[in-house]
Amino acid sequence: MRHRKDHRKLSRTHSHRRAVLRNLATALFQYERIETTVAKAKETRRLAERLITFAKRGDLAARRHVARFVTRPAVTQKLFATIGPWYAERHGGYTRIVRIGRRLGDPGDTAYPELVKSTEQKESERKAHIAAEEARAKALKGERPTKRSRGKSEDESGESSGSKRGRRKAEEGATPAPARKRTRTGVKTG
Repeated sequence: MRHRKDHRKLSRTHSHRRAVLRNLATALFQYERIETTVAKAKETRRLAERLITFAKRGDLAARRHVARFVTRPAVTQKLFATIGPWYAERHGGYTRIVRIGRRLGDPGDTAYPELVKSTEQKESERKAHIAAEEARAKALKGERPTKRSRGKSEDESGESSGSKRGRRKAEEGATPAPARKRTRTGVKTG
């Protein structure tokens, strides 16, 4: 019987399991969708939903509680500033698990745990993406810096000094370099 046994062990020790789940929860908040196994996704969902509830509270104690679990301070900031307000009107069900089939190497069931977004959130993200693309296009319309080879200077004609030397040698009729032969220990000339 499974009385009072409320979590999956994931074939790991307590400390390893905690580290894995901390990393998965942090990645879920950072990227908003990750790929993992179904069992890990279900365990991550339990923790992620609790952490989002703390983020909705938004007080100092909740922030400290979340900061002890989430591994990156920037992700904690995102959780409280962005993700928490998304779900202000929602009572649970902040994540979903989309099953994607079996892995090729070992046939483990894989899934995408992801944050559920409303249509307003998707629309605002689309507008932000369009604005970022327009800004990038404006930046690219300006003059691009020219690429220069390392260690070669260019003169007024735009030709590098290395290519001038090669052309001069060709005009002078310089002898070609000896052929190189590869051996096990290195390169042998001759």
